[in-house]
Amino acid sequence: MIRHHSGGYRWDGVDVHPYKEDGTHFKSITRQTLFKGGHDLGVEFRYFEIGEGGHSTLERHLHAHVVMIIQGSGEVLVGDEITSIGMYDLVQIPPFTWHQFRATTGEPLGFLCIVNTERDRPQRPGEPELEELRQEPAVGEFIRH
Repeated sequence: MIRHHSGGYRWDGVDVHPYKEDGTHFKSITRQTLFKGGHDLGVEFRYFEIGEGGHSTLERHLHAHVVMIIQGSGEVLVGDEITSIGMYDLVQIPPFTWHQFRATTGEPLGFLCIVNTERDRPQRPGEPELEELRQEPAVGEFIRH
């Protein structure tokens, strides 16, 4: 199967969905699933786009994933490190590591993401975890939850 690029950051035959539909906290982000696994390749290939000033959910999970920035720039929290990210940067997120993406530079932030098709559900931080994350002042200022 071939998914043709249809302009902008859209692909023919691929619907644009809300980032999540489970009531978690995020702002101005959409999701497109470009490949749902198959042919003995057990991964999903997705595109996420965070609008100006938006952010993903602060979460962690047992599976690792890899993200490549293909639009705009912003910042990412991985563990206790906040890093500026931009075009073609590759972000590796280890298992069970807190992470959150933010579009912080006045433009949308778009990225491709590869995850296992069979994976656990994301975990959100409770008050003890938030308190621990906030021990680092820069992280406390960065996170949105």
